[in-house]
Amino acid sequence: MTTTHALYRLHELAIRTLYTEVKERANTAGNLLPGTPGTLVKRAGTGHEYWYRSYYPVPKRRSEQFVGPAGNETAYQAMQQRIAFSDWTTRQVSALAKLGFQVADKGVAGVLVELHNRKIFEAGLVVVGTLAYMSWLNEYGARATAARTQDVDLARRQTLKLATTVSFLSSMQATQLPFVRIPGMPSDKPSTSVKLPGAEGLRVDILAPGRVLGEIIAIPELEWHAHTIPFYNYLLEDSRAAAMLAGGHCVPINLPQVTRMIWHKLYASTHRTKEPTKAEKDLVQAVTLAAILIEQESVSLRESFRSAPRELRAAALSRLPRIETMLTQHPQALDGFRELK
Repeated sequence: MTTTHALYRLHELAIRTLYTEVKERANTAGNLLPGTPGTLVKRAGTGHEYWYRSYYPVPKRRSEQFVGPAGNETAYQAMQQRIAFSDWTTRQVSALAKLGFQVADKGVAGVLVELHNRKIFEAGLVVVGTLAYMSWLNEYGARATAARTQDVDLARRQTLKLATTVSFLSSMQATQLPFVRIPGMPSDKPSTSVKLPGAEGLRVDILAPGRVLGEIIAIPELEWHAHTIPFYNYLLEDSRAAAMLAGGHCVPINLPQVTRMIWHKLYASTHRTKEPTKAEKDLVQAVTLAAILIEQESVSLRESFRSAPRELRAAALSRLPRIETMLTQHPQALDGFRELK
């Protein structure tokens, strides 16, 4: 079926500038406060008074974070500044969401904040999948339909450069969300995922490169295991720093290079024969990113196509008839794909 509408449109410059400001401030903020910004409250105990930050790590659950003795003005002011920054970010992210930026939900925010605060993204972990697509749309200031996702897909190309072992499961439990291990298949296999209860519960997967789809390999620095995906070595090479809007947060993360995402998603769209909905989603995301890249950045796809693995090039070429029907409103992008023949 021919696509009769444009795949994306750009946000106004002022809105794109606001996103850039939020991202730049998040990149210099250090550790982020989990949950809502909260307020400072004074508690008395054992004859002394102490400051605590009272906040909601998840909806309907109040928690408190120790700040320091009531007389410690330095600790008090430092937390006040962090709360003020968190409150400012929450308001800006809410405004961006209303204007059409891609914002993941609070559960995703809890996961990403914990991983950020433990320096796991800084060590090399990469956000992939639909969340990466959403983030790239924001990076380009583009508005498009993004399929919502209940999956957080995280990938590791090589050993993460952590100063010490960081437990992935403990990191997930620190969100105060009721994550449980998903048993491997068969059940004696190690877990590669955690999930919240319910059919629609948020799922967090650790992925890694591998020649065969679905093998399980150890990730010792996270005390966890990963599910292998073919050509992830290619996808994750030279990943770059970016940010993810989620809940009321802007979290520094790593993303795959956009051209590598395009070719890998086109490849994935030809191999999900038992998951037609996901295959279509991969195709739409790949073509949308390609249209943005060609039209807004004047980037030719030819060079990145030629350097992609042969199997990915073949998958992209097999998709050209379908891609042509999707790009009727994007003649420049259509020409860019036709150059690949």
